[in-house]
This record gives sequence, structure tokens and C-alpha cells, in this order.
Amino acid sequence: MTPGGTSGAPGVVVVTGVGRYLGAHVAARLAADPRIDRVIGVDPTPNPEFADLLDGVERIRLDLDSLGGLLADLDVDAVVHLALVTAPDPQHGGRAAMKEQNVIGTMQLLAACQRAPRLRKLVVRSSTAAYGASFRDPAVFTEETEPREVPRGGFGRDILDIEGYVRGFRRRRPDVTATVLRFAPFIGSTADTTLTRYFAQPVVPTVFGRDPRLQFVHIDDALEVLHRSVAEEHPGTYNVAGPGVLSLTQAIRRAGRVAVPVLEPGLSGAAAIARSLGFGRYGLDQVDLFVHGRVVDTSRLEREYGFTPRSTAAAFDDFIRAHHGGVVVTRDQLAAAEELVLESIRQVRSAVRERP
Repeated sequence: MTPGGTSGAPGVVVVTGVGRYLGAHVAARLAADPRIDRVIGVDPTPNPEFADLLDGVERIRLDLDSLGGLLADLDVDAVVHLALVTAPDPQHGGRAAMKEQNVIGTMQLLAACQRAPRLRKLVVRSSTAAYGASFRDPAVFTEETEPREVPRGGFGRDILDIEGYVRGFRRRRPDVTATVLRFAPFIGSTADTTLTRYFAQPVVPTVFGRDPRLQFVHIDDALEVLHRSVAEEHPGTYNVAGPGVLSLTQAIRRAGRVAVPVLEPGLSGAAAIARSLGFGRYGLDQVDLFVHGRVVDTSRLEREYGFTPRSTAAAFDDFIRAHHGGVVVTRDQLAAAEELVLESIRQVRSAVRERP
């Protein structure tokens, strides 16, 4: 019988990134599992929003580079690494800080895990962004598919580095069950991500002539897969996405939004539209996804976990129901969007005329 009282379930679990939605909810679910004795949530910046949710979780303010002593002193059995940044925040160091957190932070975490004698399980959040997005992509990615091109976006490149470090850790600690979960973009009634904010806009910028195929995973299904990864034995790498696909135009129509196409050479106009309407910024990871799309095979997950997430369409519909009513586009907003589209077209035409 293993620690925690049930075969496969660890006794002491450390969860990183509990200051964010995903980490907080994973830690809370694990703490409610009677098979697990103790859950420790680690984050350098506590979030009061999750204080009640984390009532059963021991919380420690700590950076990833200080985890070494903690893992050894507390006889930690499992580590769940969720402390990743998916988009740069100019107010908190931009791309440099993002890479420091994702790549250097993961390197430091794995070094601490390597020195933890009782550790027997490691679960790492990854992303289907590891496959990149280009015109050379296969129709469907399996876990063995190599990216045809290195991702242009910072998050995709970080994911490749992170998975490389995990492969090295597996070689050094073959006694530890290492699980890597490549999640499709999260969506659902409670998800708040760059993607959900994109579809929540009244005016949604798209690329003229492109209708990429997209997959999502409901945030609740992602939590279930993470929970099972800790409580059960699932070594290896898994794609995690809802079955089926939605084209971008289908998703926009289902959301009751207005699509505003821009020409691909002037794609920066899409970000300008979003900024003009007060909806933030989009990086190259998102831009490439909206140009090329991405679909992954999830048969390994369904077979090994005995679990099938709800479909991409069902997950998206749950998101829509939560945002019902926010579909009105004012005349001024639409006029501003139309003017930005026309300006991007003028810029492209001017650039073409100036070519030798």
C-alpha cells in the first residue's frame, strides 16, 4: 500500500502556481481527495481571490528556485507543476519575465525534484502549442509528431524547452512517474484566458480567406485529467482536448459575434482592432493559431485514462452560455473596426506597389 492509503495516490503533494485559477482549483480538488494526506500550494504571490477555495491547502510563499529544501524536508511524494505564464505582461517584465518564469523556473523545479529522495510522481502542464502552427502541419498531431517548424510565439518555444528538460529528468530519475499533459486552449464558463477574451469581443478580427480548425478543452475536464494524473499512474505524454473541431467562423457564429477579416500581410491590424475596442493584445502564438489552426489526436488519453473530455463544441457552448447577452456591437465600435480594416488594406496595397 502506498502513502495516501490507495494504490497510486501519493501522500504529500506540492502544487505550484496556486495563485492562478488552474493551480488553485487543482490544489483544492486534491485536498478534498481522502486518498491524499497533505496538499501544499506554492506561489510567490498569494491571490486573495482563492483564499476560501484553498482553505484545506497549506500555502507557502516561495519562488521555484527555493523549492529544493522544501521537497526534501517535507518528504514530498508528488509535484504538480502548473506555474506557467502563457502570455507576456508588459507591466510585469514582459517577455523576459515570462521566459524566466517558464523556462528557468521549470529548470530550477526539476533540479529540486531530482534531489528529492521520496519523490515518485511528477505532473507537468504543457500545451499543444508545442506542435506550433504552420501551413506544413499534418491534419492531426499525435504525441509522436514533431513540429514542422519551431513555434514563432514565445509560449510555444517555452513549451519545447520545458518538455526537453522533462525528458532529461526522466533519464536521470527513471524511478519517478513523469506525466506531461499537452492541453488544447482552455475554455468554459469560468475560464478567463486570451482565447476566451478574443471570442468575448463584440467584433472578432479574423484573417481574410482563412478558416482554421480549432480544438478546445473544457477547464473542468482539464482539472479532472490533472486530478487523475496525480491519484493514478499515467506515465508518458498525452494530448488533452475535446473530441471534434470547430472552424473559426463556426465558433464566431455560435458566439453571436461579428467577424472582421483583415489581410494576412497586415495582420497587425487585428491587434489594432482589439486594442481600439479595449480587448488587450494577441501574441504570435494566437495569431498563428487563428491562421493555421491545430487539431490533435486524443486516443491515447481516452485509452489510458478511461476518460473522454466533453466535445470541443460542447465546451465552447458552455462558454457561450456564460457570456450570453454580451453580443451587442455599437455603431461607433463597428465604424472604428471597419476603418482599421480599410487602413490595413491600404497599407498592404501600398507595400505591394512599392516592391521592385
